[in-house]
Amino acid sequence: MIMEKVYNKLVRDNIPEIIKGNGGEPFTRILDDKEYKKELEKKLNEEYHEVLEATGKERVEELADMIEIISSLAQLENSTLDEVIEVAKKKAQKRGAFKDKIYLEKVIED
Repeated sequence: MIMEKVYNKLVRDNIPEIIKGNGGEPFTRILDDKEYKKELEKKLNEEYHEVLEATGKERVEELADMIEIISSLAQLENSTLDEVIEVAKKKAQKRGAFKDKIYLEKVIED
């Protein structure tokens, strides 16, 4: 019996070959830059939810997926993951990181 599963989503580059290796026949197309950006953003949101649900090593795997997506989004902005990390370091030096677990409840101003 032939079974068809519809995915309609961005996948990693090697997934079609893996599907073929498992006896499946993938139907794919190449996205234009506008579609690619939209699908990366959807994927980032998907991975965000997976990070929230995961723990331990599984969470580390999901965080790694997010880094891959962030790297791809940076490339669309003519940047690199290294540059994104450098910007993050500069922001941490200027404004701090989140290591001290500070929770701002309110500010009173004149």
